[in-house]
Amino acid sequence: MDHRSPNVYRTRSWTARRRVLTSLGGVALVLLGYGLGRWQDTPAEALPQVPVAAPASAAPATSAAPAPVATTEKPKPIEYAALQAESATELAGVEAQDTEDEGGGQNIGWINRNDHLRFDNFEFGEVAATKAKVRVASGAGITGRLEIRLDSKDSAPVGEVSVSNTGGWQVWRTDTAALQPVTGVHTVFVTFAAVDDSEFLNVNWIQFGR
Repeated sequence: MDHRSPNVYRTRSWTARRRVLTSLGGVALVLLGYGLGRWQDTPAEALPQVPVAAPASAAPATSAAPAPVATTEKPKPIEYAALQAESATELAGVEAQDTEDEGGGQNIGWINRNDHLRFDNFEFGEVAATKAKVRVASGAGITGRLEIRLDSKDSAPVGEVSVSNTGGWQVWRTDTAALQPVTGVHTVFVTFAAVDDSEFLNVNWIQFGR
């Protein structure tokens, strides 16, 4: 019986196994390629969208309101109306008469020393009055004084003016008395002084000023 050489047998067997392995390897490669193709064709699952917080917008800068500037307003001076002599709260020792002065109306006459006029609650304001104009007439042969006092007819005068003959009892002139500065509310007394008890003056009006 002719026995084959072991070397030949082993060589053929090894060749057959290699062919089988090679075939299996090819099949494995085909299957792997197919699997890869399917995997690539399968759409990937969409990843959940993580919301991204928008950066907080900076709040608009608000400029601080400028601090109010303290201003000290000067008080406005009061425009003084003329005090008509015949309209005084009190007329002591005098009488009213029709006047021939411009504007008409009445004046106070027959004035002599120790007579007086009183005006209640006169408002001078916060800005001081520093003068007083007086409308006067005189036909007397003497010189006297018109005095302005505050709150009492016996207080010291805050202003006065000397009055002389104007040329007649209805010949009118405006004289000006300088005043110590006066503010606030006061009772105003107008008093008269002369060397004797003779009548020496007529008064139409008084007007304070600055």
